[in-house]
Amino acid sequence: MADLDEGLKRLGLHDLHVELGGKMVPFAGYEMPVQYPAGVMKEHLHTRSAAGLFDVSHMGQVILRPKAGMEALKLAFEGLMPVDVLGLAEGRQRYGLLTNDRGGILDDLMFTNRGDHLYVVVNAACKAEDIAHMTAMMPGVSVEPVTDRALLALQGPGAEAALEAILPGVAAMWFMDHRVLGEVWVSRSGYTGEDGFELSLPMAGAEGFARRLLAQPGVAPIGLGARDSLRLEAGLCLYGHDIDTTTSPVEASLTWAIQKSRRMDGARAGGFPGAERILQELATGPERRRVGLAPDGRAPMREGVELFAADGTPVGHVTSGGFGPSVNAPIAMGYVASHFAATGTALEGEVRGKRLPVTVCDLPFQPTTYKR
Repeated sequence: MADLDEGLKRLGLHDLHVELGGKMVPFAGYEMPVQYPAGVMKEHLHTRSAAGLFDVSHMGQVILRPKAGMEALKLAFEGLMPVDVLGLAEGRQRYGLLTNDRGGILDDLMFTNRGDHLYVVVNAACKAEDIAHMTAMMPGVSVEPVTDRALLALQGPGAEAALEAILPGVAAMWFMDHRVLGEVWVSRSGYTGEDGFELSLPMAGAEGFARRLLAQPGVAPIGLGARDSLRLEAGLCLYGHDIDTTTSPVEASLTWAIQKSRRMDGARAGGFPGAERILQELATGPERRRVGLAPDGRAPMREGVELFAADGTPVGHVTSGGFGPSVNAPIAMGYVASHFAATGTALEGEVRGKRLPVTVCDLPFQPTTYKR
């Protein structure tokens, strides 16, 4: 298959995706499978009912090694975000947010305490900037991009049984646990709201491992299309759409990711970029908030749709939207002025010149099934 664009990179499993009938599209500088012959709807529902295998090797994998001990590394990394790094136990993973001096989000990421270093997974479109940022901001830390490993995600209620058959021991893991099993780095986490795992493994053995997983009962390949609809149903943010350098964690309704130790009266309050704005918003509330949105009828409200109060006052906009196959209805997320953010608030979204009803609702749209 010819390159879609000479500037695009190919995944290590590119040939396998093509063999499986993957429709390849540009995404974050890579050729990525957006769907397979089953189609987005069936892939989405299959992940919810069985197990879906995603190739997310475009994501950035980074090792942070201390030059002067783990405590110094943890404190240095904690200085980049409003998250408790010092208290993260070995073998555990946590969600983090790199912030800028204005309190906006440079990227969201996952990081793991691996005993003598931290393992970090960042978004594909941000990885070069993230690595440069971490290198510049943490001179006492060795920032090492991982370039020779694939990253796979196995998600859904059948994920545990399928992976246990190949990697015995994973069934004993809990949500956000991390284990090194041979050459495979396993985290019990994902981006679908379902129970599942993310797997980093040497590129040389990735295709064989993926084929073994696909041979397990109930496991099917899943593309970007269903990955997006699954994460939207789970109420999870997509960087560059639902969060970016202008949105704060408080506006984005991500305050659950800011542990007590980093808040105003915490043991290590502040000390991260944008702390003044973020701590102020935690205390008094932000001017706008990310909310769930339930459009009436069957017409989706997609990114960019402007939102209005009943009297016609502009109150916000949609940042992610589409059809939720599991809930069999259109769903969306967006930002609205805080006094319009209460669940049940009736708004209108402008779609092709018409104002259509939409109601603020709770997130997630689909209950999560993490193994806690």
